[in-house]
Amino acid sequence: MKIVHVASELYPYIKTGGLADAVAALAGVLADHDHEVSVFLPGYRAVVDHKDAAGAERKLRLRIEMGDQFLSGDVRVFSPRKNLKVYLICREEFFDRRAPYGNGERDFEDNSDRFIFFCKGVVETLRLADLQADVVHCHDWQAALLPLLLRESERRHRVTLALKTVFTIHNIAYQGLFPATTFARTNLPDELYHIDGLEYYSQVNYMKGGILFADRVTTVSPRYAREIQTPEFGCGLDGVAQTRADDIVGLLNGVDTAVWNPATDALLPATYSRADLRGKAVCRAELLKRGGFAPGFTGPVFGMICRFAEQKGVDLVLANKDFFLANDCRFVVLGAGDKRMEAEMRALATAAPDKVCLTAKLDEGMSHLIEAGSDFFVMPSLFEPCGLNQMYSQVYGTVPIVSRVGGLADTVADADEFPATGTGLMCEPNAASLRQALQRALGLFADRARYTAVQQRGMARDFSWEVAAAGYEQLYRESL
Repeated sequence: MKIVHVASELYPYIKTGGLADAVAALAGVLADHDHEVSVFLPGYRAVVDHKDAAGAERKLRLRIEMGDQFLSGDVRVFSPRKNLKVYLICREEFFDRRAPYGNGERDFEDNSDRFIFFCKGVVETLRLADLQADVVHCHDWQAALLPLLLRESERRHRVTLALKTVFTIHNIAYQGLFPATTFARTNLPDELYHIDGLEYYSQVNYMKGGILFADRVTTVSPRYAREIQTPEFGCGLDGVAQTRADDIVGLLNGVDTAVWNPATDALLPATYSRADLRGKAVCRAELLKRGGFAPGFTGPVFGMICRFAEQKGVDLVLANKDFFLANDCRFVVLGAGDKRMEAEMRALATAAPDKVCLTAKLDEGMSHLIEAGSDFFVMPSLFEPCGLNQMYSQVYGTVPIVSRVGGLADTVADADEFPATGTGLMCEPNAASLRQALQRALGLFADRARYTAVQQRGMARDFSWEVAAAGYEQLYRESL
């Protein structure tokens, strides 16, 4: 098949979260399966400057209609591996910036125009380069207008640009909501600014467009596909999702085993496997050392890696800070984001440097070390479309402590509820339930035979993208 992915992030070129990992891994496996894969990405500074893009060919010069004016741009192309091409939609005014969406304090004020331009640039490239896609697969709100813009371009130019479109919701909480005046910049017919189109409470909602107008809609876990159709998790789009109930399917993300594999991980001080865990002890000692603790500490080590945001349950952890102070354990945190949460976590680490360590920056090496060196991984999200760290944890022999939501509930079984099959500990998304799970973790760690059994079951699970990609291949074929 000729498969086109459209996303705002792609590992290793630009990454703020799991979207980059998911798109890169899926595209890579599909390419390995001999599909002809193209990935469209905004021409961010970090991507243009990446060594892979050094020889990027300038493919096209674009002239994009944006309301009552035309804006120019370039399309550059490079091929990082067999059967895979990366197309960059470039316009310095929009994408030559250090960060993809904002300055850390707030979003860029022109994000509406930036991603309209990006989507229109993709459509124009599909048309002018005659890519003849079987499937155009769009990811999250930044690419959500594409199914609609693509069909409108087909109608206008009397061509076929893609046989089918797929839209994946990685997180319905981020919708691309902009003022009504934005609609004019899409150049779509006026009748599409309506309750059955892009209009949403007198604003324009990009994600709504993706849900309504793609041929198929996917989420990144089966449970999340059901959750987004409820008021509790739908973030105001539950009614819209319900209208596509027959076309929504939940497919779990996978683990990119080229990057996340304890037996081959070059970022670790020692590698290890399910059959030989000696390297994990080396990683644990190094993590303790990096955290400023005694490397020979024998109690449980808890790890946490996340964006500091309400969704990630950081406040639930902070509400239980006395647990980490009162018990003989260590807590290593990697994360940044919300300034209040960051300040509170820093205050905890400052007050108890012998027990708590915070690294408040992006650090890929440290994230691998935390997954490998911890005994438990703390992930009490209020909602979680899929989640990757709970899968990384199991692969790395680290027992996850997760809340019973979304992809976390699809990938972790509670060791107390299911003694023969459990691979982690689960809680409800509240502080009291998390406290109980943390206490249960102490009991599990003290029972070495039981802890080892839970650890071994987690490491035996197959979360590879080979499994995940097979689901997408089946979806593409069914839709075609």
